[in-house]
Amino acid sequence: MDCMGKMWRVVPVLLLVFYLQHCAHGEPEVPCYFIFGDSLSDSGNNNKLVTLGRANFPPNGIDFPNGPTGRFCNGRTIVDVLAELLKLEDYIPPYATVSDYRILQGANFASGSSGIRDETGRHYGDLITMKEQLKNYQIAVSRITNILGNDTAAMDHLSKCLFTVGIGSHDYINNYYLPQLYPTNSEYTPVQYASVLINQYFQQLKTLYKHGARKVAIFGLGRLGCMPLEVGLYGEVSDTECVEFINDAVQVFNDRLVRLVDGLNANLTDAHFAYINMSGIQSFDAAAFGFRVRNNGCCGGQLPCLPFSGPCSNRTEHIYWDFINPTEAANMIYAQRAYISETPSDAHPMDIHTLAQFASGEEDDS
Repeated sequence: MDCMGKMWRVVPVLLLVFYLQHCAHGEPEVPCYFIFGDSLSDSGNNNKLVTLGRANFPPNGIDFPNGPTGRFCNGRTIVDVLAELLKLEDYIPPYATVSDYRILQGANFASGSSGIRDETGRHYGDLITMKEQLKNYQIAVSRITNILGNDTAAMDHLSKCLFTVGIGSHDYINNYYLPQLYPTNSEYTPVQYASVLINQYFQQLKTLYKHGARKVAIFGLGRLGCMPLEVGLYGEVSDTECVEFINDAVQVFNDRLVRLVDGLNANLTDAHFAYINMSGIQSFDAAAFGFRVRNNGCCGGQLPCLPFSGPCSNRTEHIYWDFINPTEAANMIYAQRAYISETPSDAHPMDIHTLAQFASGEEDDS
């Protein structure tokens, strides 16, 4: 994939410089890339599900070369941009359509509206929970084993792959902070809920490790209180642009996630886990990058992006594409800072570029 060939739209100068530096032709940094998560990463797994959580219709994909594919974005998602930065041949296909040969290079298991908890997002309709994504991954591992001939070859192959996991946002916005539909808000304090989520997430990440994942980047939750959805629902209780009590609750989860990553690295010495600080990354100077609209979606404003509706024309000036998901312009910034840290707080204990360089079984001596 010629990542500079994708630069057919005007982008901020700082981002263009970054792409010129890091998107030159070269060997892929990893042979394969597996993706788990929700609408921030979904590339089409929800397309054939009976759900309102679908995006395979215009104006989604208005800036994507293939048009509407199921991405909840006007163009590339954060994992698409990461695939370019890693110099992969192409974007990672959804598991729902990936062929046997192509699966050797990875698959995208993410599903819009899904969460760590099984009930999260169910009011939208069908979805693929994190537990179900892991079951699909185990089937994929079996397919890889059949192709390569034995378990040893499959595990050796998977140990070289990059894995990214970004899930948990909907456990807040489409569960905990939707008390009219879900009971968790009355069952747990924010501190208790973060602990419940982390305990379940820990088991899910151990399953991923058990089935071959050795280089895993885990995206922390972003500033969910700044989403147009939450500003529309709770904005009147806040004196700022964002709903800070939601951001505060999410930070409790993120703090525990950092400790979880440290524990995994300490106990699973043949693996490397990295935490990507999305909340910190999303606190960037938006005005410096030309963003003028921070908490209103380009399509739908503070409501869902409806099929065949008309989006804004100034998409590079919007942080949000719809009421939950970022624009391609925002995803470019998030991905490049996840890939190579701009500040020490962007990633812990390493960024994705560093993570990708580890050879199988190599230990981090830093």
